[in-house]
Amino acid sequence: MATFLYKLGRLAFRRRWYVAVIWVLLLGLAGAGAATASKSTDDSFSIPGTEAQSAFDLLAERYPGKKADAASARVVFQAPDGQKITEPKNKAAVEKVVGELTGPQVASAPSPFQAHTVSKDGSTAYVLVTYKEASNKLTDASRDTLDAAQKHGRESGLTVEMGGSALQKMPETGSTEIIGIIVSAVVLVITFGSLIAAGLPLLTALIGVGIGVSSIAALASTLNLSGNTSTLAMMIGLAVGIDYALFIVSRYRAELAEGREREEAAGRAVGTAGSAVVFAGLTVVIALVGLAVVNIPMLTKMGMAAAGTVVVAVLVALTLIPALLGFAGRQVLARKVRKAKTADEGGAAGKPNMGTRWARFVLRRPVWVLVAGIVGLGALAAPAASLQLGLPDDSSQPVKTTQRKAYDMIAEGFGPGYNGPLMVVVDAKGVKDPKKATQTVVKAVGGLDDVAAVTPPMPNKTGDTALFNVVPKSKPSGEKTEDLVHAIRGKGSALKAETGATVLVTGTTAMNIDVSQKLNDALLPYLALVVGLAFLLLIVVFRSVLVPLKAALGFLLSVVAALGAVVAVFQWGWLSGVFGVEETGPIMSMMPIFMVGVVFGLAMDYEVFLVTRMREAFVHGETPGDAVVTGFRHGARVVTAAAVIMISVFAGFIGSSESMIKMIGFGLAIAVFFDAFIVRMAIVPAVLALLGKAAWWLPSWLDKALPNVDVEGEGLQKQLAAPSEAAEGRAGDPDPDADPRLTRV
Repeated sequence: MATFLYKLGRLAFRRRWYVAVIWVLLLGLAGAGAATASKSTDDSFSIPGTEAQSAFDLLAERYPGKKADAASARVVFQAPDGQKITEPKNKAAVEKVVGELTGPQVASAPSPFQAHTVSKDGSTAYVLVTYKEASNKLTDASRDTLDAAQKHGRESGLTVEMGGSALQKMPETGSTEIIGIIVSAVVLVITFGSLIAAGLPLLTALIGVGIGVSSIAALASTLNLSGNTSTLAMMIGLAVGIDYALFIVSRYRAELAEGREREEAAGRAVGTAGSAVVFAGLTVVIALVGLAVVNIPMLTKMGMAAAGTVVVAVLVALTLIPALLGFAGRQVLARKVRKAKTADEGGAAGKPNMGTRWARFVLRRPVWVLVAGIVGLGALAAPAASLQLGLPDDSSQPVKTTQRKAYDMIAEGFGPGYNGPLMVVVDAKGVKDPKKATQTVVKAVGGLDDVAAVTPPMPNKTGDTALFNVVPKSKPSGEKTEDLVHAIRGKGSALKAETGATVLVTGTTAMNIDVSQKLNDALLPYLALVVGLAFLLLIVVFRSVLVPLKAALGFLLSVVAALGAVVAVFQWGWLSGVFGVEETGPIMSMMPIFMVGVVFGLAMDYEVFLVTRMREAFVHGETPGDAVVTGFRHGARVVTAAAVIMISVFAGFIGSSESMIKMIGFGLAIAVFFDAFIVRMAIVPAVLALLGKAAWWLPSWLDKALPNVDVEGEGLQKQLAAPSEAAEGRAGDPDPDADPRLTRV
């Protein structure tokens, strides 16, 4: 592989105009496709194989025209202190607001005085507005109608707040992406000491992300991609795009430092660092594509789309970077280096750089460093044992938002369970007396613990299916509500035996419970698949058993420590004020598996780039200890820069008003910090120092069975050295019979 990539790098360098034009055309085509494509996206959240989804599918079949995933809004009214909402003036104001809640997308908005949604003390009432479409398909006019009604209700002297899925919008993170790019630029300038060298990774990453995200937008309607797909692709694409370009540019500068011509330096940089880029990219793709094991279509599509963006980032790094290096000339070197006509990228001469000094320190005290790293991460991981998973609802919104205020008003006036009623479906098809069967189910469910109220059943037109709501006494995200869902389902078999009807529990609350359970069940299989495949891939890359094993175990340690930090901050409330966490609660159920996928890919990036340089030095004759020092001398600064960039990008999302985005940003930032600076920079060299030559041990039978991909460029070095040796041989011992016209060097 190194030889092929070497040739590709030189070709891209020589034909830089063609390469640049091709990528610009691809960016233009993707942009044009995105601009002309339908803007409709699919944000439906189906979870095949769960009871909640089966009930949704049954409702769609038995209640034509009724969409189970249709948006809804809850408009909550509260009378001024000392007054009741039923007083004529206040009642008239409520009725006026309800009369405004109309539009082509509104299915129903019954008055609270007719729907009996007035609290017992008469201070609070609410109207449930149901729509014909899902929240992502609501028009601006429908949302404006809600805002106007709320405003008019407040003008009449009432307290009016709103919640529900109709208010859901794409979370706003302000200028966090721009801040992340600015921080990345500053780090790159400090790392390279050259604006040109710093600009190349940013430029190529933006081009790759532009092509990837534009392609997703162009195909969103055709492939039914959700609106969040491009966000994930942008986050991952920007991360790996900067990383991959950073490593190739750094290796190019190191090759120039050894006195090679620019085209040769570009070829060698792509042949060596480019090989690491390919395999690092493969680990990220494996992690993202592996999300398919969860069997949630939206998550699968997001992973596939992000994986495609990573592939684009790899191709950009292998072709566009050497092409742009051809345009940049020696401007990629720092000014003082250009003036001196030499370079010292790795600190090979003069004072050892920080990476060299740190590696030597670890080699002197490997046991102490290893113990400190493991004990430290182990202590941070302890809170993960108390991890509670769930999906966010309006109770997790900031206290100043209208959604949170509406939630609190409902909980105070009616009870917390009214914020998340359960939907029970009775499938009585084929039953002799469906009505009696339904009444039996309603009575049995109403007698369960933690049930506050049960609404009258609503049969469909044919009478073979009925639907009723169950209001729990506890809040939607509480453990008692989850127990109630399991209790209703537990009675299902007995009720079926008694009545012949099938009982299914669904609704937003039940769906959230099922999603959390499904994600929790999929975590270990996902870990086994991703880590297992990457372990096999790294065996091929490093031609070692212990190095990949160490890489996988180190990753697991950093992820568990990061989960512990997330639990401590977002579930326990430690340092919640520092990170702007207004409400603690269960950890978002997608967080662990999402963190595993993203961080695993980035962690393996750092592992491949850092340890590949050590492997390269070891293969070329250095002792195991010297190889560790060489790897850190050439790679520590670049890996540090890449990690700081990623941490700054992810940390920017901590400032989001959405608790879910805030949690993801914090979790990813802290996980990258743990993995890059504790695992890769401390535990990895300590383990390699203790293992010595054993670290690179591979059984002979396995060595013969594995393909030789030559990531460290050993075969490339021999191939490049052969012509020079042949030329020296001819110069030292000329053949008088040789025809100089037939000699090729």
